[in-house]
Amino acid sequence: MTIETNMRAVVLTSHGDFDKLVYRDDFPVPELTRNDVLIRVSAAGVNNTDINTRNAWYSKGDSDSDDASWAGGALKFPHIQGADACGTIVAVGSDGNEARIGERVLVEPCFHEFDSEPLDGAYYYGSETLGAFAQYTRVPSRYAHKIESTLSDIELASFPCSYSTYENMLTRAGVTERDIVLITGASGGVGSASIQLAKARGAKVIAVTSPSKEEELRALGADVIVHRDADFKQELGENSVDVVIDLVAGPKWPILLDVLKPKGRYAVSGAIAGPMVELDVRTLYLKDLSFFGCTVIEPQVFGNLIKRIEAGQIKPLVAETYPLANIVDAQKSFLAKSHIGKIVLTLD
Repeated sequence: MTIETNMRAVVLTSHGDFDKLVYRDDFPVPELTRNDVLIRVSAAGVNNTDINTRNAWYSKGDSDSDDASWAGGALKFPHIQGADACGTIVAVGSDGNEARIGERVLVEPCFHEFDSEPLDGAYYYGSETLGAFAQYTRVPSRYAHKIESTLSDIELASFPCSYSTYENMLTRAGVTERDIVLITGASGGVGSASIQLAKARGAKVIAVTSPSKEEELRALGADVIVHRDADFKQELGENSVDVVIDLVAGPKWPILLDVLKPKGRYAVSGAIAGPMVELDVRTLYLKDLSFFGCTVIEPQVFGNLIKRIEAGQIKPLVAETYPLANIVDAQKSFLAKSHIGKIVLTLD
């Protein structure tokens, strides 16, 4: 196929509000290094991290520009965000396998290689690298995973960031069929993924959500529903769950430790309700709790996720779709939090 010189893309011009997202049709198509593949993107999911990065939420310093990427460095502008990509490989680097051209792929969003060189740490797709909100994207070949599925590209684009985040948390916390798992923020794209993935492991799932979303989450497999405004300790009882899977944090965070059983495990990969929490260290050590901060995806996680998708063990949950040019509308809908599942941008 013919590959254009320029492409359509949503470009982040600096940290700030929606006006910093600019739709262009003249952004240069990425040039490949030797181990890269070029993917024509057909669908890209919207995630909380897109908004957090745009707003410089990750920054802990005095300047928004110093440490606002996932890895703690500065973003380079103009920048293309987007952590979820489904598409087709249309070109390979000089050391690549041309037989891969034509493969439908999902992009694993955590890289340990970039520009065909190993990294000391990790880069995150759409943060340290240009991401999926564009007609074409380049990624290291080993992070473009072939997918064989009857699902549409839009449905497949709902999986990478959300589902790998939770599969990673469940992996790190060692969740098995013997566990009772409490999942906070269970109705978003990531939370709804966690219910399916925990049930695929045979665990009992307690989901925290709003009353309006209760029935949908039960249909996904949640065994018990707790409303987010409830007193978790009163409803569930102290020492009642084996694992907490958390993306919320915030003022109610200490209760999550109260409901954990002795030797319980707490895994976190977000702080939607606020990053600053109060910890009574006595609870941590007297209950022999284990804490897992989860960002870098374990090596086996994405491959296992692909297998679950291909085996039909988990299903996509797409709430809405928008053309790429309507990204502001998509993000406003995302922030309204009235949906269950993922919002996906289309590029075809």
